Amino acid sequence: MQRWMQGSVSRRAVLRALGLLGVAAAAAPFLVGAPGVASGQGNLGALQPEEKVDATMKRLFGDRAIKDGSSMIKMELPLIAENGSVVPITVEVQSPMTSATYVKNIYIISDRNRRPMNAKFTLSPEMGAAAIGANLRLNETGDVRAIAEMNDGTLLMAKREVKVTVGGCGG
Repeated sequence: MQRWMQGSVSRRAVLRALGLLGVAAAAAPFLVGAPGVASGQGNLGALQPEEKVDATMKRLFGDRAIKDGSSMIKMELPLIAENGSVVPITVEVQSPMTSATYVKNIYIISDRNRRPMNAKFTLSPEMGAAAIGANLRLNETGDVRAIAEMNDGTLLMAKREVKVTVGGCGG
């Protein structure tokens, strides 16, 4: 290393050149062209700062019928949430997870939140079981819905009321 450094190139010059290459690489995407348009799932462009649960259901599922799935969907969440900021939930759907019949999506919707849809989980037959877990943020006391969308388009729903004693989203 010492012999190399005794030549006409100093370590400082090499580091300066590498630094300039790094800056050029980081700036390249901005110099090539304008950034593209971001796109999201579904019709999110119509999403308002506050949306009623009926509007959310219409946006997500259109006019499709939603069947009672309380016999197939097992929801675990507290009856009373001492802190609405962190409400644990698990959802299990009793369904075979084969390529012929499986749960495609699980939606978690909280009726009293300003934006009712808490989460959407996309599943595949390779998962082996239709089970998810998450923490919700609940604004106030209200129903929490778990909606399972099967691969054939069938919608199943279970819901349960959760009482919130300390504010979640709103304070």
